Amino acid sequence: MYYAGGYIGSLKIPSIGVDVKIYQGTDDAALRYGVGHFENTSIWNGNVAIAGHNRGVNNHFGKIHTLSGGDTITLTTKLGTRTYEVYSVQKILSTQVSVLDASHDNIITLVTCVMDQPEYRWCVQAKMV
Repeated sequence: MYYAGGYIGSLKIPSIGVDVKIYQGTDDAALRYGVGHFENTSIWNGNVAIAGHNRGVNNHFGKIHTLSGGDTITLTTKLGTRTYEVYSVQKILSTQVSVLDASHDNIITLVTCVMDQPEYRWCVQAKMV
């Protein structure tokens, strides 16, 4: 499932200029090169959950809170390519991990910190179109 460069897929969000590789895990090692896949979530069917930094050198998710309903997110893995349409952009408590729960629908969940508010996260969800 891995590509030669050690990544598991790529993520494109044209409206905010994101085109980044996805690595397994959400630790510093994974986020050093791109965005990270929450290991306890699916990479294809159901809820695909991805974390990314919103500041610093790899601030790939620095603008996800500016996404709007209808914006598209494209996920590409060795299983294929899927396009998702944003339906939710919200600021959630860092303890609200239910956004990572499995889903019968094919959705993608993007999560990043909220600058200077460590108790919160930005959470974007999009459904496959």
